[in-house]
Amino acid sequence: MPTDPMSTAALRLRVGRGEGGGLDVTCTKVAVDFQRLTDDDPDAQIIDGLAALLEATDEECLCVGLLDEAGERIEQVLAARGTFSVCRPQGLEGLPLARLPWIHARLQQGSGIELLNTDHPSTGRARDAALLGELQVGCLLLAGFEIDGRPAGFIALLGSEPRSGFEADLHLLLRLVATSLGSGLERLRLHDRLAHAEERHQLILQTANDGFWDFDVANNVMFFAPRWLQMLGYHDDPEGRVPEWRKLVHPEDMARVQIQIREHLEGKTELFESVHRMRHANGDWRWLVSRARALHDGRGRLKRLLGVETDITERKLYEEALFREKESAQITLQSIGDGVVTTDAESCVQYLNPVAEDLTGWKVDDAVGRSIDDIFRGFHEETCEPLENPLALAIRRGRTVKSVRPTLLIRRDGNELYIESVASPIRDATGGISGGVLVFHDVSEARELNRRLSYHASHDMLTGLVNRREFEHRMERALKSARARETSYVVCHLDLDQFRIVNDTCGHSAGDALLGQIGALLKSKIRWRDTLARLGGDEFGLLLESCTLDEAMRTAEILREAITEFRFNWDERSFRLGASVGVVPILPHNEDVATILSAADSACQAAKDAGRNRVYSYEENDLDLMRRRREMQWAARINNALDEGRFELFRQTIQPLQGREEGAHYELLLRMRDENGAFVSPELFITAAERYGITPSIDRWVIEHAFRWLVSEADERERLALCSINLSGQSLGDDKFLPFVIEQFHRSGLDASKICFEITETAAVANYSQANRFIQALKELGCLFALDDFGTGLSSFGYLKHFPVDFLKIDGSFVKEILHDPIDREMVRSINELGHLTGKRTIAEFAENQEIIAMLRGMGVDYAQGYGISEPRRVESFAVNL
Repeated sequence: MPTDPMSTAALRLRVGRGEGGGLDVTCTKVAVDFQRLTDDDPDAQIIDGLAALLEATDEECLCVGLLDEAGERIEQVLAARGTFSVCRPQGLEGLPLARLPWIHARLQQGSGIELLNTDHPSTGRARDAALLGELQVGCLLLAGFEIDGRPAGFIALLGSEPRSGFEADLHLLLRLVATSLGSGLERLRLHDRLAHAEERHQLILQTANDGFWDFDVANNVMFFAPRWLQMLGYHDDPEGRVPEWRKLVHPEDMARVQIQIREHLEGKTELFESVHRMRHANGDWRWLVSRARALHDGRGRLKRLLGVETDITERKLYEEALFREKESAQITLQSIGDGVVTTDAESCVQYLNPVAEDLTGWKVDDAVGRSIDDIFRGFHEETCEPLENPLALAIRRGRTVKSVRPTLLIRRDGNELYIESVASPIRDATGGISGGVLVFHDVSEARELNRRLSYHASHDMLTGLVNRREFEHRMERALKSARARETSYVVCHLDLDQFRIVNDTCGHSAGDALLGQIGALLKSKIRWRDTLARLGGDEFGLLLESCTLDEAMRTAEILREAITEFRFNWDERSFRLGASVGVVPILPHNEDVATILSAADSACQAAKDAGRNRVYSYEENDLDLMRRRREMQWAARINNALDEGRFELFRQTIQPLQGREEGAHYELLLRMRDENGAFVSPELFITAAERYGITPSIDRWVIEHAFRWLVSEADERERLALCSINLSGQSLGDDKFLPFVIEQFHRSGLDASKICFEITETAAVANYSQANRFIQALKELGCLFALDDFGTGLSSFGYLKHFPVDFLKIDGSFVKEILHDPIDREMVRSINELGHLTGKRTIAEFAENQEIIAMLRGMGVDYAQGYGISEPRRVESFAVNL
């Protein structure tokens, strides 16, 4: 604080006026008040002091000007004016000191300022005088004061009229008051700074996440901030007890912490810094970052140690979790079967996993920092044209890019492999692209497998020829071409003759070898543009392109002759074969491929029926082929009828002629309804069913539904004496048919002695061994058997004694004319007598009227069946309708 050389006592003596020294007392009081300014409205306190001085000195106006922090502008003016004063000191407020250059210079020098006449100023004071004159100031006496060693303001005595001079006492008065005011304002400012500092300190202690502690070495006192106590759970201790700091440190960390503290105290480190665990009040261990600094006295002795600690337990847990996750991700990347490459936003490689190293041929150390185009070079799998790098493309487009087909990858060593890839950009927290990741895997084996599967899907594995599916596909294209009149096509259907002999004699291995050799033989005889296919079994198809029907016939004949001249050798055996070939042109008006193949198959069957080993050309008006095609169509209709349940059972009575018998005796007959619900003549569908091997399915349907009907109708079972069911010759040759029949008996529980199976004479002779085995097996269950249509076969009488049948059914072709044809009459008599001689009962079919029935009775025939006895009646049953 500035001091005046003149003592306060001397000043009071010199400026004392009036009785009792009023000015002296007032001046002293104001000076003391200014030195004791408080932060409770200091402006009012200053104005009150100025007013007291104004009254004591009987002057016109006193004011205080406070400068800004830079000392360049009058920031505030506080004034006290007499009643009649015209001075306007408030006009100085906000005024830059540069506009008062003479006063500004004197304030910087710290000297007193006296301006006696603003109307006639001395040299150098004109600008100041002019401005003051505008404020009605005629004279001025001013004393400045400092705060923190810098000009901070002034106190001024103003008069509206010029003066010849100011008394020395007034000079001393202003300097004293100015000094006191400066001291008071400085003290007030220091008080504010201290309060702000304390407030800031408290806020820091209360809001910071750090716990502060202070160890006073001299007094051996340890201070812990509230945040530190709260952080470690000791803030709730009612007695305020806190364990020693070093006893809270984890034992495993203590040695390291002590070494670091010792090194800091010895001056080896500027700051003690450690990450260690400390015990929480609840017994848990918390991870803390501890920082401390030692303060020494002038002799280098430790005065105090101040520290700050931050709880980083959660961060530590996050770091450990992040480390585990990173380690897991790293192990995953090391272990997965896909190659993984990551890059920065500029497509420079940052990482390759081991699989990516193997696939690209680049080691991670060599690849890091290189462009992805150097590491991953992809080409089109078919054209081998370079492809844009998928990862660079994904980064540029800002979205995932997935390969739609395998890519040819050239490794670092030049080897090739096929890969599939997915590339995606990597985004940062703001959504910007910070890099990319490329995931790819080797599909070379899968691609080769797909190629093989594609080949297998279109080729026959046994012969290497095109299979039926691919053959039909090529026929589709040929039909479209024919409709467009582009070129002509012909289809040949070739079926090997005597192939079954090789299969049955030498086994399926020989048959497979034969088919392979035949395929190679046929392939060598056709043009490169023609398509040869194995359609199935021993059937081959040939599609001839740009070929007329005559040329196709010659080609078919060449193939037939090649097969005829071919010799197949197996296990010292030699076989000769033949081939039946059907030839069909593809015409624009053909409906579809199925129609063409059906026509070719019909032509091939016609060649077989004509004696085999020949070529047959299809003609649209060929009656035989038309019949065969109708049969093929019927085959499809029969299968549909089976699927849709359009078969029904009828029964026709078989009447005894030589006496009365108890119970019902009848034969079950099968009827079929067409798509419109009308009945179809049996002759129309039975022939087609036999030709295309559908009769075993029909026989199964009849047995299953007949047994179901008998099981569901108790009255019918009670009345039943014998129920006859027809079986086809194809069923006798089916190895699975006999077990099926036996299973039906076991499942239904029917009395087998009430079931009679009828087998045609022709079928029995053609399948002699199978028929004999079938009859013997079911006779053991109690079933009866009848030989149907007897007398029509050429070897009937020779085979009759070998069949253990119970009934002979005399064919109706003999019975219906016995009234008029003596030969038929003798045939019936002979068959009846032969049957009786072999212990068999006889049944005459086609007993159409009573005259025929009477004659049959007279001949001794046991039973009669026909419209003269009873018309077939529908079996009414819920079970059968199902």
